[in-house]
Formats: sequence, C-alpha cells, structure tokens
Amino acid sequence: MREKSLLSEARQIQLATELIKLGARLQVLEANTELSRERLVRLYKEIKGVSPPKGMLPYSEDWFTSWQPNMHSSLFINIFNYIIKHSNVHVIDAIIKSYKLYLEHIEINQLPRILSLTRAWTLVRFLESKVLCIVPCIKCNGNFIVHSLEIHSGHICGLCNIPSRAGKTKKAASHIAAKIEQGYAI
Repeated sequence: MREKSLLSEARQIQLATELIKLGARLQVLEANTELSRERLVRLYKEIKGVSPPKGMLPYSEDWFTSWQPNMHSSLFINIFNYIIKHSNVHVIDAIIKSYKLYLEHIEINQLPRILSLTRAWTLVRFLESKVLCIVPCIKCNGNFIVHSLEIHSGHICGLCNIPSRAGKTKKAASHIAAKIEQGYAI
C-alpha cells in the first residue's frame, strides 16, 4: 500500500481552501485536487459555514459572448494568457492569480463583479476545447472572446460598438473604454 505524502496532501488542502475562499463550486475543487469529495465537502463547510451548492454548473458558452459578461471574461482571459505566457505555473494557479487580479481591477475601477471563479475556470476549459476563441477588435486591437464557429474577420468588440440593449451599463462601458484610451489594455 502506497503511503500518501503529508506535504502533497497539505498542498491539496491549501489549493482547495484558496479556491473555496474565491467562490469555487465543488466540481471545480474535484477537478483540480486529489482530495475526496467527502473531504472537500467537510472543508467547504468549515470555511464557508454552509454546505456547497448542489447541482450541475449552469453555464453555457453563450453566457461568455453576451455584452457585459464578454467584457469581464475578455479582461480575465487576457490577464490569464499573460500569466501563462510569462510565468511557469500550473493552469489552476494561473486561474487563481488571474482571478485575483481581475477582482482587484474591478474593485479599483468600481465595476460590478460579473465573473465568478467557477465561470472563469469554465471559460478556460471552453477555450482549451476550442468551443470559444479570442480574436482582436479591428478598431481598438483589444482581444475579445467569441464563438469559434463565428466569422472572425472584421470583429468589432462590444466596447467599440456598444449595443443599444446595454441600457444603464453604457456608463460602465464608457468608463472601461476611457481606461483603454488611457493605455490600459483589455
């Protein structure tokens, strides 16, 4: 019988703890740690004080392409891609670091929190499986998420062409567009 390493188990618990604190669902924990479901549930209850939400993850790729979620998802994935390109970390660690930077960015700019950690994790999986892809906007050169099967030539992002249905969130888009003009890249 092979004995488990205490250090390895401690790292797994630390990873699960960090994911739980950032709001990850149980499915994300199970996919990224080697801990049993029972231990993850106990850990979740200990950290959050409640049982983890039940049921399947309710996300489809269409959510990431609607206007406001697309802006937030594109911001997150650009941070993620930068971290993957310029550091030597595992994908889950890059997701955690990227999500923390995303949270910091939206807090500093007083934007609503649209993207959850579980959605960010799901987004990375959709990109890895090529259900979604990233294309540049022809006006601002920012990189944005689109469906892989769409025609990508001539793509204009939701910041350069704010949809009329955006309504009250047009103010938020103007705020983000002003940041882009000041030199912040999305």
